[in-house]
Amino acid sequence: MVNTVRQAGVLDVGCHSALLTVARRRAGIDMEQVLSRKVRLQLHETLDATGRLDKAGVRSVQLAVAETLAEDRESLPEVYAFATSVIRDAPNREEVLTQVASATGTRLRVLSGEEEARLAYVAARHWAGARSGSLLVLDIGGGTVEIASGTAKQPRTVLSLPLGARTVTRDWRLDEAVSSKRRLAEVRDHLSDRLAEVSALPRAEPDGRVLACSKTFTQLARYTTAGRDRSRAVQRLTLDEVRAAVDVLARNGSAGRGRLPGISRHRAGQSLAGALVAEALMEACRATSVEISPWSTREGLLLERLGALRTKSSARR
Repeated sequence: MVNTVRQAGVLDVGCHSALLTVARRRAGIDMEQVLSRKVRLQLHETLDATGRLDKAGVRSVQLAVAETLAEDRESLPEVYAFATSVIRDAPNREEVLTQVASATGTRLRVLSGEEEARLAYVAARHWAGARSGSLLVLDIGGGTVEIASGTAKQPRTVLSLPLGARTVTRDWRLDEAVSSKRRLAEVRDHLSDRLAEVSALPRAEPDGRVLACSKTFTQLARYTTAGRDRSRAVQRLTLDEVRAAVDVLARNGSAGRGRLPGISRHRAGQSLAGALVAEALMEACRATSVEISPWSTREGLLLERLGALRTKSSARR
């Protein structure tokens, strides 16, 4: 019997990178990565005060999309290309999308924050296992925070809030060192108040699991486990560890944070805001710890597209 392999591709254009991922299904494996290609971006440096991408930002997106797709475009499967909140929420979004499409032949799509939250849950649920029971998924992006919860393959609750690491960094000027405890308290109070306003905010269940699936949480986990044994199957990050990380990150500016173990230089400027948002989210959702999931929105898209391919193939038979 011939073992048919089905492939799907996703191009994820975010603030810090354009990442092309191609995955396939084969016997016994729901999703296996076969190609990954990344081009670094620094789109937060090309935003004006209103969040518009300037000409340099648009040009960098054009070049990144072209570079990720050009090398073997004819042999790639159909690629679903999408842009995250840095482009989705830009006042000149349509202009950016049109110029990128004109230059590259690829029209970037935009997903709503709620759809990103749903897909992150789908991916986290699949990674955790279908029998994992109640699941709360937290995802801190640059512009927004996505939250989803449920007990089935699809979430019961999905939320998207404008409290991303880039947004909070810009609003509170947190890219440099913060020596004032009062200022940190003001940011914490602001985040706590905003989350308290969300009546549908899900809480961690006593017998459930809380999964965090973003670079912000991953960096914090790497920082807090630096020098320790990382051989355990699942990385875990506690609320106390996040609070301790906030104190260290606040004492350092972007350059100093970038020298800390586990903190990427290109994300260092937003790392303090990311830690403050993580702290506020965990407190508001009553989560004393989170498990780090390597899968998020991108993997959710791949899983669903591979499932769609399987369904189409079955229908043809």
